Amino acid sequence: MSEPTQPHSAPVLGRWGVAADAITLPVDLLELLTKALGVRGPGRPVPEPSELELPAPRLPAAARAQLSAAVGAEHVREDRQTRVMHTRGKSLADLLRLRARELDDAPDVVVAPGSHDEVLAVLRVCSEHRLAVVPYGGGTSVVGGLEPRRTGFSSVVALDVRRLDRVLEVDAESRIATLEPGLTAPQAEAQLAGHGFTIGHFPQSFEYVTVGGGAATRASGQASAGYGRFDERVVQIRLATPQGTVELGRAPKSAAGPDLRQLMLGSEGIFGVITSLTVELRPLPEERIFDGWRLESFAQGIVALRRLVQDGPVPTVLRLSDEAETAMNLARPTELGAPGSGGCLAIVGYEGTAVDVRACRDGATAVLRECGAELDPGAGEGWARGRYKGPYLRDALLDAGALVETLETATWWSRLSHLYEAVGTAIRESLSEQGTPAVVLCHVSHMYRSGASLYYTVAAAQLDDPVTQWRRAKAAASDAIIAAGGTISHHHGVGTDHRDWYSREVGELGVRALRAVKDALDPAGIMNPGVMLP
Repeated sequence: MSEPTQPHSAPVLGRWGVAADAITLPVDLLELLTKALGVRGPGRPVPEPSELELPAPRLPAAARAQLSAAVGAEHVREDRQTRVMHTRGKSLADLLRLRARELDDAPDVVVAPGSHDEVLAVLRVCSEHRLAVVPYGGGTSVVGGLEPRRTGFSSVVALDVRRLDRVLEVDAESRIATLEPGLTAPQAEAQLAGHGFTIGHFPQSFEYVTVGGGAATRASGQASAGYGRFDERVVQIRLATPQGTVELGRAPKSAAGPDLRQLMLGSEGIFGVITSLTVELRPLPEERIFDGWRLESFAQGIVALRRLVQDGPVPTVLRLSDEAETAMNLARPTELGAPGSGGCLAIVGYEGTAVDVRACRDGATAVLRECGAELDPGAGEGWARGRYKGPYLRDALLDAGALVETLETATWWSRLSHLYEAVGTAIRESLSEQGTPAVVLCHVSHMYRSGASLYYTVAAAQLDDPVTQWRRAKAAASDAIIAAGGTISHHHGVGTDHRDWYSREVGELGVRALRAVKDALDPAGIMNPGVMLP
């Protein structure tokens, strides 16, 4: 099976993707939402851009003139459509606030530089006039990463990197490529395929996520067992900051002091704007095969997949849905309404040469059978067909009046079961106390020798104030994550949603250290203020 490599059209307002790919909920699922969750009827519809009222742009005339001189007047936009499309990201709160027609935090202007030097020029102007800057790529943040603090700033500038969309160099001998940050994952894969290579980064947001965003948030793709996380593939970074240029990475590994690349990876735009990154490549695989396996329980499945990732052979894709997610058939959104079956569904995928795929598949099959797993014909390819459809399903459920969102964490194998129970219980109790009992589903989709991630999907009936409803539940889940020793995010990032819990995770001294770095690179504090750091 081949990966999609052609970029999609621009997404529609307030939804994921394009209208042609929208999911229609089957009648039996709509009935289940009413009977099991008490969903009371359609949710608020997504408004048209023309129906929205925006605050008047507050960009000072002198700043506008300087920005136009820096990037060209045609790349400084204040029109309604552009400002609306650059307002916030794709978290549940982001989408619900748009449906409620709340756009008080729309950027005042959208600026699209076309080079590293133009980014530097924009940041100099913004520092001079104290304009908050929000680096903007694919707009796929689900943790409030595109919601800056406006207090203390005369305006907010969305700095759109999508004109920076070139493959700058492919070094076939070293198997690395230097990319500009505005390349979407499909664009990058399409261009690198022409050289016979792949990055191997296929997150659920694959259709729209940019490579710069992947580095800035430490993203992880669905093939992480075989390819590793995206940040593990980045070997070189160039960063434009209000104080100048930072260039990091002269070799794959170095003992020349602390690796400052790691400081910039996951920094979510608070230090500056990534203007190029160099990533390791792999040869395009000859084969891609996805198998589905049934196991009696989540616990049994964890033992089986842990054995694979610790002792081998290690497949490219490893994913395990718990009993509830398997019963709901959520692992295969394109097959909603099809009858589910008992136990837990594991997806095991293989990529590489025909010889390597055969050897890995044969070895993994032997391990899985020894652990009591049974092959589920067609389940693996069914998951692969629908692997990017989850966000479309969320839109359909919001239309129906359901509250649905995801959250994720990670920990060591020895703590995984406790974390799984603690977070699920916290979510269920919080929503039940609000009068909206929830369905809580979970899967493991990123596994390492020492531990794994947990990815929850939550569904309940919407209350009159669904944003506050979810924030209460998310806070309870976040408290449970910290108490159980998990990380507040495995791959979604910190943003504003996780900021307070991130501070608890790294401690007061850790926050002070990061603040000192920000003060050195961004003394005016204009870069994504309020994101990550309190």
